[in-house]
Amino acid sequence: MPTVRDVLAVLEARYPLWLAEEWDVNGLAVGRPDAEVTRVHLAVDPTLAVVNEAADAGAQLLITHHPPMLRGVTSVAADTAKGAIVHALVSGGVALANAHTNADHAAGGVSDALAKSVGLRVSGPLVPHPGEPTLGTGRVGTLPGGPTLRAFAEAVAAALPKTAQGVRVAGDLDAEVRTVAVVGGAGDSFLEDARAADVDVYVTADLRHHPALDARELAALGDGRPFLVDVSHFASEWLWLGEAAAHLREELSVETHVSTLTTDPWTARFDAP
Repeated sequence: MPTVRDVLAVLEARYPLWLAEEWDVNGLAVGRPDAEVTRVHLAVDPTLAVVNEAADAGAQLLITHHPPMLRGVTSVAADTAKGAIVHALVSGGVALANAHTNADHAAGGVSDALAKSVGLRVSGPLVPHPGEPTLGTGRVGTLPGGPTLRAFAEAVAAALPKTAQGVRVAGDLDAEVRTVAVVGGAGDSFLEDARAADVDVYVTADLRHHPALDARELAALGDGRPFLVDVSHFASEWLWLGEAAAHLREELSVETHVSTLTTDPWTARFDAP
């Protein structure tokens, strides 16, 4: 029977740790490496609800995209947010590990899953990794058929899990779009890279007001491109979990389950009448 250590070895062979950013945290956070595993649960975020779901499902290992303690903590007391998660994991007999920016950058990871979901024919990364230029941050490619920005945004909304935010768009909805860059998760630090790639549309999450406004003002000096499609951080990264689950089943013959709990923090949206 495979152990936690065995599962993580397979995961890290698929999503190598050397692809991760220097500031990142990946790997086993809670649990025993030698614990036996018959069922793996996968989710974007290690929230208390997700931990309880994993325990109720009989999983011995929870793999999330985001690390539980990316920034240092000084206490895991049960009455703290992080502590409650750790205590629930231990009492439920569930180990917790994560694959973050290594899964963002790797082949078959977050970037590729997002690109595939929006119908992109990938030509390469948006920002090549210094150690392997065929991989890296985001993906760039072409769209077959040249849909309008409106049709493309509607297709993106249909491909992603539903969230209160939905899909926000900046640009001429009737314009034809053929080239696209995508970055899963927070991507406004790559707005300049998308402009330099000369794409028609940039799809990412968590676009803040000032970087997005500056990008649109700069685009207005030309032909208005790249247009922006802003999605939920959670939704942009959830798609990858299915690929990771399938890979673990194939390599180790363990049971896997992808959580369908929405861990996007926003629960409702109200528009002015």
